[in-house]
Amino acid sequence: MENLKIDLSEYPRPDFARQEWIDLNGTWEFGFDDKNLGLAGQWHREGSLERTIQVPFCYQSPLSGIGETEHHPVVWYKKSLELDAEFISDSVLLHFGAVDFKTDLWINGEHTGSHRGGNVAFSFEVSRFLKSGANTITLRVEDFDDAAQPRGKQSWRKEPFGCWYTPTTGIWQSVWMEKTGSSYLGKAFITPDIDNKCAFIEMELENYTEGLSLDLAVSFEGELYKAMSFAPLERYPVVTVNIDTQDELDSRFIWSPENPALFDLNLVLKKDGKILDRVDSYFGMRKVSSKEGFFQLNNNPYFQKLILDQGYWEDGILTPPDSEALKTDILKAKEMGFNGARKHQKFEDPRFYYWADKLGFLVWGEMPSNYLFNRKGMEMCISEWTAFLKSSYNHPSIVTWVPVNESWGVWNVISSKQKQEFCNTLYSLTKSIDQTRLVSGNDGWEQARTDICAIHDYVAWGDEFSKRSADKDRYLATISDHRFIYADGYGYKGEPVMLTEYGGIAFDNGEEGWGYQDKVGDEAAFLARFRSMAEAIQNSGYINGLCYTQLTDVFQEVNGLLKMDRSFKVSPEKIKEILDPIRWN
Repeated sequence: MENLKIDLSEYPRPDFARQEWIDLNGTWEFGFDDKNLGLAGQWHREGSLERTIQVPFCYQSPLSGIGETEHHPVVWYKKSLELDAEFISDSVLLHFGAVDFKTDLWINGEHTGSHRGGNVAFSFEVSRFLKSGANTITLRVEDFDDAAQPRGKQSWRKEPFGCWYTPTTGIWQSVWMEKTGSSYLGKAFITPDIDNKCAFIEMELENYTEGLSLDLAVSFEGELYKAMSFAPLERYPVVTVNIDTQDELDSRFIWSPENPALFDLNLVLKKDGKILDRVDSYFGMRKVSSKEGFFQLNNNPYFQKLILDQGYWEDGILTPPDSEALKTDILKAKEMGFNGARKHQKFEDPRFYYWADKLGFLVWGEMPSNYLFNRKGMEMCISEWTAFLKSSYNHPSIVTWVPVNESWGVWNVISSKQKQEFCNTLYSLTKSIDQTRLVSGNDGWEQARTDICAIHDYVAWGDEFSKRSADKDRYLATISDHRFIYADGYGYKGEPVMLTEYGGIAFDNGEEGWGYQDKVGDEAAFLARFRSMAEAIQNSGYINGLCYTQLTDVFQEVNGLLKMDRSFKVSPEKIKEILDPIRWN
């Protein structure tokens, strides 16, 4: 079949991969609908759209082939494809990695479904709408400059400003189609337990019927490790996979940045001996916890050296040019001595988390903020955050969740009981879905319930920071840079203290844009300032993690260690030399 791919290296979701899939990225018809005429004109039924676009790039990006940044609140997409009778014989899933913001879908002129939310993946079972031969997929997308929408770093004004950038409208992650049987695997949640030497696998079976059987195979480094078959008696079967070793769990099986060990998982759903669905996945055996003020990885204190990573590309905006670009960002961060990233204000392409799992790179997953507090905004935030937690649950690289950043969208949370309760609701919701990771409740300042005392402080020099933070009790009870660290009624209770944003040093090279504090003139001046803060963090006696701002320049914000084209501004070896000696206090 034309466009059928078996190459899983570019599969859009490598942690839940099927063999038979059709890549729907590439050229689509495209049109603006500023006067909102498309519905009345039945654009979903007849005619062609006036432009073309390269999916999955938003129309604002050069890689889309359009590159216009003027706001258009309604856009349309149309794609024709040929399908044979065998492919559509059972269930067919149509997947969208992310479409910003409200999507309506038609197939062959029939309305198929709707989705609201610009940051998360969604799917439709579409077999009943398809036919053998020519088919047409049509999307209508609404994306208003509404500050109540979860939008992360997308500007809601007419142009970029401050640390908010060019918006993204429409499709911005991969689109693909998969064939399954009449019953199929919806999700699989894998929970490692290194203390009890096992992993729990919770599955969701779609179109469950009696008589199904499920084959499960676990492999390690290419060799079969465990295999079992059973008949699921309900739609939500749970299986425990024991990792049999002597005494403590063998260290070679434990996932960490230094040893990114992964178990491969193959799930095959059958009925009467016929394969209905097959999914290839994986998991890592690792544990995240805290104790006596230390972040712990696998029951040992672990110092996180994170880089703030906003995931923007000059030509693709929120969309990387390919999977290799995501891999390269991680490798360059590791080359500089960082062992993880705080993925800032963005749910990243799933292949980023895949490479973090494979290469050994810690990740903090963060909710893209909305900036207007109202009931609709709360509803949209909760909906997208819940979806992201579920879709990203299995990645061993993700060690911390960040539902709120710097009080964005919850202004005056320091004294507002309603906004404190909303932050606490997000904290509790996160913990109810996932008890295996830590939660930074409101990263930066004005924190309510939280597992980490996460501080943002953009002081320029280490000696000034040392003076400010020398008295731990006073520092944590008052302000960091310019805001109180805890909200009214809350205070430090012994959680790990981390400096989760600092630095942001920009070069004075004639380039327009801004960084934090004064710009530096050359590499030597940069390294002196960078080193002074590193030494202050090491000498604090209680700071047990850092996150430097930031990995790359992002449009008008030019404080990256890399330029936006991913070339180094400073020697990676010299950055690593400064970071390597830092240990937990």
